[in-house]
Amino acid sequence: MLTKICGLSEAQHVAAAAKGGARYLGFVLFPKSPRSVSIEMAKALMLGVPDGLCKVILTVDPTDALLDEIVGTLPVDMLQLHGHESPDRVAAIRQKYRLPVMKAVGVADESDLPLLDDYARVADQLLCDAKPPREAVLPGGNGLAFDWRLIANRRWAVPWMLAGGLTPENVAEAIRLTRAKQVDVSSGVESAPGMKDKDKIAAFLAAAQGE
Repeated sequence: MLTKICGLSEAQHVAAAAKGGARYLGFVLFPKSPRSVSIEMAKALMLGVPDGLCKVILTVDPTDALLDEIVGTLPVDMLQLHGHESPDRVAAIRQKYRLPVMKAVGVADESDLPLLDDYARVADQLLCDAKPPREAVLPGGNGLAFDWRLIANRRWAVPWMLAGGLTPENVAEAIRLTRAKQVDVSSGVESAPGMKDKDKIAAFLAAAQGE
C-alpha cells in the first residue's frame, strides 16, 4: 500500500510522514488553501525529505509562469493538478516540464467516471477525489468522501490514488471496498484546518498498512 500525506507545511510533520512510511509527500501552492506554503517554504521543507520519497507539488489551474518557477526552483518529483485543467492542458504540461503529472478528478456520481478515462490517457497518475460542493472555495481538502463503490474494482491504464474524506478510522474500509493500492490524506490527519497532527499521521499510515 502506497500512501501520500498532502498539505504538509511544517518540518516536524514531514519527518513524521517519512518515519511512518509515506511514499509521497505533498506540498500545496494554492493561496486559498489553509495548507498553502510559499515557494521558499516549500523548498526548505522539500530539502528535508529523505531520498527515495516522492515530493509532490499541488497546484490549481497553474500558469506556465508559476510552473516555470516551481520547476526551476524546487526539487519536485511530481506535479499534481487539482483544478479544471483540460486533458489537452495536462498533456501540454507533462510534455513541457518532463515531470510525472497526477491529475485529480472529482467524483460524486457515475456521470463523473468518464472523466477518469479521459485523463488516464494523458496523465501519469489519477487522483480519485470527492467532488467539492458548488459553493466550496477549495477543489480538495474539504474532508468529504464519495461513494467508494463507484470505483470499486475499476482499473485504468495508469496508477490511481484514492482521496477524499479519508481518516485513520475509515481508510482500511475504503481500501477494502475499492481495492485501492494508493491512498491520499490531508484534512483527515489534522487537528484543525491546515494543522497536521503527528499522532494522526502515524495512525493513518499504520491503518493503511493494515496494522
